[in-house]
Amino acid sequence: MNSPFHLGSRASRRASDGETGRVYSDLTRELDSLLGDLGPGRAGRARDMERVDPTHRGGALNLVDYATLRRHDLRDLQDRLLDAGVSPLVGCEDDVEAALRAARAALAALGGQDPTRFVDRHTTATARAAGDAALAAHADALLGTPRPGRSGRVMVTLPSSAADDPRLVLDLAVRGMGLARINCAHDDPARWEAMIDGVRAAERAVGRRIPVSMDLAGPKLRTGPVALGAPVGRARVTRDPGGGVVDPARIWFTRQGPDPDDTPAPPPTRGHPPLCVRVDPRWLAARAPGDVIEVPDARRLRRRFTVVSAGADGVLAEGDRNAWVRDGTLIDCDFEHTRVRGISAVPRRIRVHRGDPILLTVDMEPVEPPRSGEEIRLGCALPAVVEALSVGDRVLFDDGVISAEVVATSMPGQEGGPWARLEVVRCREGGRWLGSEKGINVPGLEVDTPALTDEDRQCLRFASRHADIVALSFVRTRGDVTDAVEALRAERAESGRELGLLLKVETRQAYRALPDLVLEAMRHDRIGVMIARGDLAVEMGFESLSEIPRNITLMCQAARVPVVLATQVLESLAKTGMPSRAEISDAGSAQRSECVMLNKGPYVAEAIETLDAIHSRMGRIQRKALPLMRHVDSWD
Repeated sequence: MNSPFHLGSRASRRASDGETGRVYSDLTRELDSLLGDLGPGRAGRARDMERVDPTHRGGALNLVDYATLRRHDLRDLQDRLLDAGVSPLVGCEDDVEAALRAARAALAALGGQDPTRFVDRHTTATARAAGDAALAAHADALLGTPRPGRSGRVMVTLPSSAADDPRLVLDLAVRGMGLARINCAHDDPARWEAMIDGVRAAERAVGRRIPVSMDLAGPKLRTGPVALGAPVGRARVTRDPGGGVVDPARIWFTRQGPDPDDTPAPPPTRGHPPLCVRVDPRWLAARAPGDVIEVPDARRLRRRFTVVSAGADGVLAEGDRNAWVRDGTLIDCDFEHTRVRGISAVPRRIRVHRGDPILLTVDMEPVEPPRSGEEIRLGCALPAVVEALSVGDRVLFDDGVISAEVVATSMPGQEGGPWARLEVVRCREGGRWLGSEKGINVPGLEVDTPALTDEDRQCLRFASRHADIVALSFVRTRGDVTDAVEALRAERAESGRELGLLLKVETRQAYRALPDLVLEAMRHDRIGVMIARGDLAVEMGFESLSEIPRNITLMCQAARVPVVLATQVLESLAKTGMPSRAEISDAGSAQRSECVMLNKGPYVAEAIETLDAIHSRMGRIQRKALPLMRHVDSWD
């Protein structure tokens, strides 16, 4: 609607009283219409709201109001409210009805009417503050209290080495880790328990709660196994751009015992983790700092490593060159020889190029990398997906870095089926490596697969006795959330402990059904939402990352449910020690969530400190999506 108060028509200041009155009347009518929509929206969700836990009653009501409001395109209305000098509904997520009534009252006052007919100013302020306080309380209950002076928390994915090295966990906690994450797709219950023991010890040392969140693997589409290669380990040097050694290659020699898992962990170091090998205890006991160990390289080279520390647990040696060491290699120090053991078989990968044919099957037996010119064969962990593929469907591998198109499929009942033949249509110039357990995405394909698998239920049983939060992966439907809530109740009845629940939003279906999923999860008292940006980008397009995480965050703010932002936050810093400028800006924007997740990497401790500093700084200038106009010293 055109009006003298619309953006681009600043003649509003010269508008006649009649024109001004008409503008106020139009805005009033639209706001009254929006307020009128809230009642039917609530009535349609009345049964859902009755079922939520008492702590979420206010959030459920406001979530329903927000979902109703966002069915409208409000951009034109916001422009005209702003031109009229009325708040354009910015920050309405805290309390939707209160924000609409406040705007309505402001228009009444501008029109010479009594604003208290529509809202009491004190009541409006109280309602918004109550919404903000409820979100903060729910975040504290689920995620723990943020550190003093910080606006959010840092969740850190623990590496497998944390099971052997409680000092590593303590270092992460001292640097600012607020939550510890364990990925159930890796390791086993014994190592998970060792990691959690390290977190509990770190809690006592730093004097604050550090909740443990366990990510259930879920029914993620993954590539099948690729046959393993020879058992070879790598000791890696870290170099600067000029080729100089920043961190040396390291080998940790420890005693060889009857139980391969019962070996001492290496001391914490910078750079790449040491290559860990087991040797004869008598040879080990004779080593001292300064000794030079001759280590044959698998590439028929000789490498020298100098002992820098020796103790009861083992010997740490450093070298200035990379070394590939085969299991069983004979090493020498002062003419005393021993063989290294404990090096695992090397995972192999397949080189994929544009135009390559791929046969996607349901056979999960390990495959050999193809010879030149041979068809690539890959297994798929979910047979239902292979069966559902049609000619023309897009299939994405490894977070979308390889894109293929279905060119043929098997017939029902065909021998050797089901299978789908693909052709790679997009890949990096020169090819890309693809290995076992890499993600597969089929945008637009919906398969009825429960989010909670049998393996997940076993992990949930462990989590209910040891962890604080469980994250439900690849949730798609309301039924997925119902299953998780019922499973949590059953485990609580048996273990006496109650877990918090994180819904991982990583599929197109989950994003579209977000209000339903959150309302169903509200039957549980401690809940949150994790935004898995990586999978969302693959499912919905990378350009969507500029909008979708923000929409999810605002919806959860309306529901008064905390958000964890995940995937590739400060990834370059965690992996290489140097962040990009774009990563720092991204981390600043991530402050709108109650928690930010960092993935593991050699420099994750530095990434924690950086993110912690950003949280401290951004908390002074922004609250959620609302900028705070603090005093700028530089402009005095």
